[in-house]
Amino acid sequence: MEELFEKAPVKKVYYQLALPVVFSMVVSMIYNLADTFYVAKTGNTDLVAGVTVGSPLFTFMIAVGDIFGLGGSALISRLFGQKRYEESKHVSAFSFYWAIIVTAILTVLLLIFESPILHLMGATNVTYSYAAGFYRVLVLGAVFITVSLVPGNMIRTEGLAVKSMIATIAGTVAMIILDPIFLFIFNWGASGVAFANVLGYALNTGLLVWFTYKDSKYLSFNIKYISLGWQHIKDIIAIGIPASITNFMQTFAMAFLNNYLVVYGTDKVAAMGITQKIYSIVILVLVGFAFGAQPLIGYNYGAKNAKRFREILRYDLKVEVVYAIVGALILIIFAPIIVHLFMNRPDIITNGSYMLRACVATTPFIGAILVYTTVFQSANMAGSALAMSISRQGIVYLITMIVLAKAFGLHGVIWAQPLADVITFAIGFIIYRHNFKDFK
Repeated sequence: MEELFEKAPVKKVYYQLALPVVFSMVVSMIYNLADTFYVAKTGNTDLVAGVTVGSPLFTFMIAVGDIFGLGGSALISRLFGQKRYEESKHVSAFSFYWAIIVTAILTVLLLIFESPILHLMGATNVTYSYAAGFYRVLVLGAVFITVSLVPGNMIRTEGLAVKSMIATIAGTVAMIILDPIFLFIFNWGASGVAFANVLGYALNTGLLVWFTYKDSKYLSFNIKYISLGWQHIKDIIAIGIPASITNFMQTFAMAFLNNYLVVYGTDKVAAMGITQKIYSIVILVLVGFAFGAQPLIGYNYGAKNAKRFREILRYDLKVEVVYAIVGALILIIFAPIIVHLFMNRPDIITNGSYMLRACVATTPFIGAILVYTTVFQSANMAGSALAMSISRQGIVYLITMIVLAKAFGLHGVIWAQPLADVITFAIGFIIYRHNFKDFK
């Protein structure tokens, strides 16, 4: 591990760690597109809108898993850089079992407060039954979704990114196979879509736990290691909470957007649902490169290797921005053709194409935002990580949405997120320059 993280050429080790994560994201992207394609092919815009309304719940579960998955893995990568290997076993076991405990509590609460939560996310009398079917199944299988984030992130800190990729691909392929079976053969509707997700994540989580037991030298999910010092617990929470808030904010942003769009009709909600899935073509790959490089960044920050740290950061930014520009241009040019593949309705194609072009216009800024976010997490800069977490799809988005929607109506609703992206990038750039100007 030391040879890989400390001495191997940056370009080589960057792709060795990041590409498996990117491939995992690409497979997840394929499922997102297939899932949307299957649901859209029913021709039922209310079903599409219902699943779209329920989708923030999935993001919420990922956010819960990120508290322990990203918080724990960021700490472990720094511990590895400091050669404190024994402590990593306690961090990994603590994160794994507390993810299970917290999810169990949330499952009960989510079932009790189903109705107010769904209405808060934008469900109407027309879409409620579809959104509720999706919601209930996903809640009952929440533990597989949240817990997968713990071993999935942690084994990458030890250089086992390929193993993480294999587990993700296996789970996603299972979802792709099960989705049309549950939707068209069993006619389970939105519940079937959610059930396919749960079973896919169950397979993913099982494989990740097995790979950790079989291949990891410095991580463990043995319950005897669950005890952890208060300082390490604080370190996990200090980075895990801001990391999870990013996804909490995404949940908030999706629900917020749905509430603004539903005023203009369920067809607008359906068009945005399709748009968001296509948009993920670019975003998931950007996330893959950013979080694939995180163990390398955290290790060299922990080792106080400033020269290598900056070299990694420069290369990471270059990859993110170049890919974002190329991906955005392709989607802008072919937007109507791509939206048409999902639903052949003139209003959906027109609205979806416009929404897609607006969304991808600022993807280069998102690439840089992701790099800054992973750097702050890796360097245990909780305040800076929190600032990034609550900006893009939180406070900044809230302000831009209220102002633009009031001033420009539907156009303002659509362009609120791109404007929030640019503002958040400026915030990240300023924080980075301030925090790292003396890191030598």
